[in-house]
Amino acid sequence: MIRQSLTLLSLCLLVLGTSVRSDTRVPQSSAEITLGFAPLVKESAPAVVNIYAKIVTQSRGRSPFMDDPFFEDLFRGFNQPRPRVENSLGSGVILTADGVVVSNYHVVGMASEIRVVTNDRREFNARVVLADQASDLAILQLDDADNLPYLDLRDSDQVEVGELVLAIGNPFGVGQTVSSGIVSGLARTGTASGDGLGYFVQTDAPINPGNSGGALVDVNGDLIGINTRILSRSGGSNGIGFAIPANLVREFVRQAQRGAEDFERPWAGMSGQPMDADLANSLGLDLVEGMMISNLHPQSPFAEAGFVIGDVITQVDGKVVNSPSEMVFRMTVTGLGEEAQITRVRDGKIEQISVAMAVAPDAPQANPMRLGRGSLLPGLQIAQVNPALIARMGLSLNTQGVVILDAGRYAGRGGVQVGDVLLGVNGVLIETTQDAKDILSEKTRWLQLDLLRRGQRVSLRFRL
Repeated sequence: MIRQSLTLLSLCLLVLGTSVRSDTRVPQSSAEITLGFAPLVKESAPAVVNIYAKIVTQSRGRSPFMDDPFFEDLFRGFNQPRPRVENSLGSGVILTADGVVVSNYHVVGMASEIRVVTNDRREFNARVVLADQASDLAILQLDDADNLPYLDLRDSDQVEVGELVLAIGNPFGVGQTVSSGIVSGLARTGTASGDGLGYFVQTDAPINPGNSGGALVDVNGDLIGINTRILSRSGGSNGIGFAIPANLVREFVRQAQRGAEDFERPWAGMSGQPMDADLANSLGLDLVEGMMISNLHPQSPFAEAGFVIGDVITQVDGKVVNSPSEMVFRMTVTGLGEEAQITRVRDGKIEQISVAMAVAPDAPQANPMRLGRGSLLPGLQIAQVNPALIARMGLSLNTQGVVILDAGRYAGRGGVQVGDVLLGVNGVLIETTQDAKDILSEKTRWLQLDLLRRGQRVSLRFRL
């Protein structure tokens, strides 16, 4: 009987369009019970669109004789890249009446042609105006669109576990579909995204392939997240889905409307260690929360604000942070050009410190250089490591010297990879791009490259 009463109360909340935190009442009629989610779906579904994208990829046909010196020339033409068209299916959400749409990067980020179909079967061509693979978000602009239905963005920091939600999208390409559930978790980091930059709202509302880019809405019809991933061994929904919070979407839209070509995040210039009970006890802290700074770049805005290795950061703008991923998210939604209020604990003393939100500085200059035909490795592109390259390429904060931007044809064949740090050539220490250019211009029969790759030293030897 209690379960039945709770169910009726939940349905009433949806019919009335009220928040779960507002005053509630029991249903006043059988009509209110019968309606269920229908009023909310009618309000929200028109702003969710189906997206059909064409992606051109390069495939290679490889002969088993390619590595045989005798047959190499004979079969050389069989290894030429061939264009192949792949179709991508997903969903999107209209955010403005003039056709600004948000979706996932993995749906449209690499597309050469995008077609968007609305709930009332109107079709629009669309173009990507801003996309970021790490965040798995993309902003589209529909051509010749006006007076479209759209969803308002809710402050996702106000979302609570247990709230009723609807997931709207186009699973498996069967057409627009609605599924219901609750918010089952908040601040999920590194769970649904391999790069560790993820920060998600978790829901048990069924999300399946094709739902990507669709809407996760609350009982008021406001957008609280963009459906992006599922956690599943079979590839189908097992009741654990993830949505990108609306606050991050809001920052994407802001940068897109400002004309940004690439999505920019504030640079922390630090690495951190999440707190555990042992670490908290060793530092004399009562609460096991926050993260301890374990490394700090000299040009970091936190270093400029007086932070040092060993400081503990517990909050950003009043929101608890427990991992580097949460730090990145909180700094990003604060916005470039703003100042974030950072709560620091040092020697048991709690302080509030303002830190400027800015991109990684491109200083000293990277001086990118591509080696020409006179070099032992023509086509190799290198640059001087600086904070901008550290942030862009995911290098260690302590990285110095020369980094590989493009391996080129010859070095790539020998095993050189983008992101490798060039430590030495033929035993000669490399500190600048000019050092690398000079030593690679000297004629020799053998070439040895000493590299740093993801923290490991690697030596490659070539016969020229």
